[in-house]
Amino acid sequence: MAKAGDGGNGVVSFRKEKFVPRGGPDGGDGALGGDVIIRVDRNTDNLKSFSYDPKLLAKNGGHGRSYKRHGKNGNEAIGRVPPGTVIYKCSAETVKQAADMERSDEGVDLEPVADLLNEGDEIVLCKGGTGGKGNFKFRSAVNQVPEEFTLGTEGEGGIYYLELRRIADAGMVGFPNAGKSTLTGALSAAEPKIGSYPFTTLAPTVGVVEFGGYKRCTIADIPGLIEGASENRGLGHEFLRHITRCQMLLFVVDMAGSEGRDPIVDVETLRTEIKLYDPELSKFPWMVVANKMDLETAEENLEMFRLRFPKVEIVPISAESGEGLDGLRELLCEKVGKGPKD
Repeated sequence: MAKAGDGGNGVVSFRKEKFVPRGGPDGGDGALGGDVIIRVDRNTDNLKSFSYDPKLLAKNGGHGRSYKRHGKNGNEAIGRVPPGTVIYKCSAETVKQAADMERSDEGVDLEPVADLLNEGDEIVLCKGGTGGKGNFKFRSAVNQVPEEFTLGTEGEGGIYYLELRRIADAGMVGFPNAGKSTLTGALSAAEPKIGSYPFTTLAPTVGVVEFGGYKRCTIADIPGLIEGASENRGLGHEFLRHITRCQMLLFVVDMAGSEGRDPIVDVETLRTEIKLYDPELSKFPWMVVANKMDLETAEENLEMFRLRFPKVEIVPISAESGEGLDGLRELLCEKVGKGPKD
């Protein structure tokens, strides 16, 4: 919830001094209420602070005072968010509906307000109220002792939903246990949680891959998808929304089929789910990272895989042993590597 400060009221006051019997009106104006501002801060990498304290309340403006003194402007309330934060506005009824649902952005109306992508981006979410006028402003030749004044206006307020969509140059998608987390850790300094059970990763991990010549890129370990993800099965929408920020997609496949899956079917299913979720995503540049090539049957499966996808770029690797990682780094540098001036 966000609430800007109300404007201060104007006041009625008359100058009263010993040798000034008719000092006239001197009531000052009320001050502006503080705004509620959302600002991108690169030192912030999550929205947890809003979970602990979901309110942004700016200060009210001060009331006017005698001697034509203006009230003190209310302090702003500033919420700091990571790059890639999307802001939606929702009504009280929307919040009530969402409270009974597994995810607060499914099946309810959310009005997009802003998409904050870059460091320094900001939006005035709620505008503070304006101050009222004191009686000094109402003086005139025919009304030298006005008692009129105006009240400050109320600051804007509302209920907002913040969604973080991770920004990365390349997004790694694949079924659970395909080895994405291991690969992220091997390519970058990121330390994702790794395990042999589905949904080890419950939130995208963004790692930085360093290349020569001061180039680098960012890769996002998108949590494992399952069939039906486009219909929000598993945690489908929770995961898929993050890849909309990527420049290219890396389909990480267990080429050995160690989980009893067919790598060809895996890629076909993943491509279908992505297209169903957002047809534009299926147009993104993509390639296949054939993982677990150190296991039996991997080579045989790779031959069949190449026949099925003859035009797709395939990079055989073993994230566990490090085999093929240098070649993958070279390709990433070529396709999404950025230097200091990029």
